[in-house]
Amino acid sequence: MRQLNRIKVVLVEQNRTAKWLAEQIGKNACSVSRWCTNNSQPDLETLFQIAKLLNVDVRELIYVENNYESQLHDYVANL
Repeated sequence: MRQLNRIKVVLVEQNRTAKWLAEQIGKNACSVSRWCTNNSQPDLETLFQIAKLLNVDVRELIYVENNYESQLHDYVANL
């Protein structure tokens, strides 16, 4: 599975857990766990909500590669 988001990395950097995130945004802990392992992706609204909650730019939650168009296509395809 291709790594599309950095949610787990940012949570670890902030000493937070996936369970904490799920409680804060009102989502199922299993869904958040799947996002953290990149088995699925949050929708864009949720991604912005996570960024706001963690006080980071939304771009910090997404892996950046040289081929931005391909990366964006992959992210949207996995929503």
